Amino acid sequence: METMTTIDLKAVAKAYNKAAEKVHKRIVVCAGTGCMANGAMPVFNALRAAVEEAGMREFVELEMDRHDDCQVIQLTGSGCQGFCAQGPLVNILPEETMYVKVKPEDAKRIVEQTIVKDEVIEELLYKNPVTGERNRGQLDIPFYKLQNRLVLGECGHVDPEDIREYIAHGGYLAAQKAFNEMTDVEICDTIVESGLRGRGGGGFPTGRKWHLTRVEKSEKKYVICNGDEGDPGAFMDRSLMEGNPHRVLEGMMIAARAIGADEGYVYVRLEYPLAVKRMRKAIQDALNAGVLGENVFGSGLSMHIHIMEGAGAFVCGEETALMASIEGKRGMPMPKPPFPAQKGLFGKPTVINNVETLAAVPLIIRNGASWFNCHGTANSKGTKTFALTGHVANTGLIEVPFGTTLREIVYNIGGGVTDNDGHVTHEGFKAVQIGGPSGGCLTEDDLDLPLDYDNLISIGAMVGSGGLVVMNKQSCMVQIARFFMNFTQNESCGKCVPCREGTKQMLALLDDIIEGRATEETFHLLEEVGQVVKLASLCGLGKTAPSPVLSTIVKFKDEYLAHIREKRCITNNCKALRSISIDPEKCIGCTACARKCPVKAISGDKKQVHVIDPEICTKCGVCFEVCKFDAVVGFN
Repeated sequence: METMTTIDLKAVAKAYNKAAEKVHKRIVVCAGTGCMANGAMPVFNALRAAVEEAGMREFVELEMDRHDDCQVIQLTGSGCQGFCAQGPLVNILPEETMYVKVKPEDAKRIVEQTIVKDEVIEELLYKNPVTGERNRGQLDIPFYKLQNRLVLGECGHVDPEDIREYIAHGGYLAAQKAFNEMTDVEICDTIVESGLRGRGGGGFPTGRKWHLTRVEKSEKKYVICNGDEGDPGAFMDRSLMEGNPHRVLEGMMIAARAIGADEGYVYVRLEYPLAVKRMRKAIQDALNAGVLGENVFGSGLSMHIHIMEGAGAFVCGEETALMASIEGKRGMPMPKPPFPAQKGLFGKPTVINNVETLAAVPLIIRNGASWFNCHGTANSKGTKTFALTGHVANTGLIEVPFGTTLREIVYNIGGGVTDNDGHVTHEGFKAVQIGGPSGGCLTEDDLDLPLDYDNLISIGAMVGSGGLVVMNKQSCMVQIARFFMNFTQNESCGKCVPCREGTKQMLALLDDIIEGRATEETFHLLEEVGQVVKLASLCGLGKTAPSPVLSTIVKFKDEYLAHIREKRCITNNCKALRSISIDPEKCIGCTACARKCPVKAISGDKKQVHVIDPEICTKCGVCFEVCKFDAVVGFN
């Protein structure tokens, strides 16, 4: 691509769109991490071979000056299309036909039947688990049609590695407007008016943060994109960087123009290799096109962006620890003030926003503040992306306006709660962990609560980065609390005593409860230590580390007390508290359990009722697995 001092965005878009008019059909294969892991690349290669075998020519924009009668097919990979549970996904445009769980052996008939003959292959369409109906495309599938995909709008549609296609969709027009037509004050005021708040967890007003950095007097300022997404079950930022990297870069450029910065860093964790690869290519392509570099859009201003790969420490999601990591130091938080706006990266004023926040900025500048703030609630404007995982039929990446209820997300978009075998069950909902290890627990009482910053804080939870882990009634909430506490304890940087030692003690107390050693004092001590860690820790990681525990104590106190007083796990998940026995009414004396028991804890003659010696039994579950008559009781 030829290097240019300035770029004519409208000319690039016009040329691309004119060439694209020659495309007969477009085949879009989801090439996000989830679909790639499920085999999207073999599907892509098989489709390419099938297109060639059918005598069609593949769309290559630079060769579109050729004129022939051959049908032109555009075969492209996209970022995450959201419906992770159904991948690999293949979309056929313009008919909006989506095939799910596609295999390489399906490629030939997709080309022969759908591309050549315009026939739909019914068995490759999505099947609604509740109604049993087949849905042809995203416009018909409840998972998609009940969302409002603003930030994710182009993810899954554009080729994330083609800057010209991004420009053809209006890309970088907002940055051009910010650099050439708006003052720094106007940009900040527009973001303030939009009501955009930080999507990384804290919810601080973005425009206000920019204003605080803008007014600082310094010859050097920085913009940082925080892509260090470390919450278990969260993949929103990763999917945005993979699916629409230029949108993220454009948001950074606008932020830089607003505060007077000429340099930025994208901080991405090492575990996101595809996001790193696509962000690097996007930066290089933007430099080659004249979008980044010197004299941006002929404004006389420069902008350079770098990629910084983090080592995967959860604490580096905290802004002062993140900056220390970029500077080559150990990622550990620093007390505030001074805030990054006053003294940030390399001691210079710095604004830090997460990926989703920055990806929303170009839309606001392009469409206006009022367009954005008409979505959402009074104090939580716009939409929020969530990673919907756990015991739910439709797992994946979703985007809904603030104010959407949990019931709408779980039952309508998510398709309902599933049991441990993956079957939809109408009575199975127990809880949702929202906000990851920093968040809290929502129950059936909260199903109709409009989700926004203020409502969640009022009940001891938080939006967080956007993880939504659905749990069915077979889930032990004490174990769930222990899982998140184990995560935060392992991820504690160790700098402050409350977090370093407090999380370790909380984990030990939870182990006592799960393993049957706890007393009433254990329960009260767990709650007390949690409050101390919450109040006394240095950074946000420590202050929110006890949240999953304290939240489940409030919402599921009966489960904790059953573990402590009755030495019983009501879901029967805690191994040490299981009471294993053989039902004499069902046992026929087949000896299968006795023969397979690794510690010889089962005795009994052939064709006679068998018994388990509780002193020897390790509760491993082998007997439960091999018994064909459901005679072994005490396991789920």
